[in-house]
Amino acid sequence: MRADMVYKDMERGVFLGRPNRFVAEVELHGETVRCHVKNTGRLKELLVPGAGVWLQHCEKAERKTKYSLIVVEKPGPEGVPVLVNVDSQAPNEAAASWVRRGGGGRFRDLTLLKREKKFGNSRFDLYFEADGRRCFMEVKGVTLDVGGVAKFPDAPTERGVKHVEELAAAAAAGYEAYLLFVIQMKGVRAFAPNEATHPAFGEALRAAARAGVHVLAYDCIVTEDAMTVDCEVPVWV
Repeated sequence: MRADMVYKDMERGVFLGRPNRFVAEVELHGETVRCHVKNTGRLKELLVPGAGVWLQHCEKAERKTKYSLIVVEKPGPEGVPVLVNVDSQAPNEAAASWVRRGGGGRFRDLTLLKREKKFGNSRFDLYFEADGRRCFMEVKGVTLDVGGVAKFPDAPTERGVKHVEELAAAAAAGYEAYLLFVIQMKGVRAFAPNEATHPAFGEALRAAARAGVHVLAYDCIVTEDAMTVDCEVPVWV
């Protein structure tokens, strides 16, 4: 199976620190380099000094740094690290690819796929038509693992609550509505909303599910240079 996301020019380094949410300092080839963090989330449980990281090298004149931080290694069972993709752009790209290849058997005859389609006061990540059904999908990337349970969000997100409420409105208007949580790692047994961080998101998620929104969570096969949406995991709401 072809990977949903593929990265070129990857190099391994060691995380040193994060001066601000956009920049990380990494030891690479014996030197300290600054790289772009493609995720504004907290990532405190992942970005710890000494963690192995994978950077994508990019030589573009308009960039302030030559590297982007894409993958973090976290401790795994039997000393084998678990790779976590922290690129916030990857879930949308991977989800679009996943829909094109059938969405785990849910979408067999795809005739149309659009990005950033407006509905009401929101723009959903994907709009597609399959098997004669009109579908909206919002995609959320998940990097937080709490005791083997993937959780979202890792910080309060009023925008996320709005998207969930708008999905419920789309379902009421006759569309099929999907909320897909792309868990950017392997090794979790379930997904649940992060009630401790943002109770309102959990409440909105349950209300949307009752209103007919399909809430899905899939883990991913992550390597140092690729990510592929893989297996469905239970959603605890």
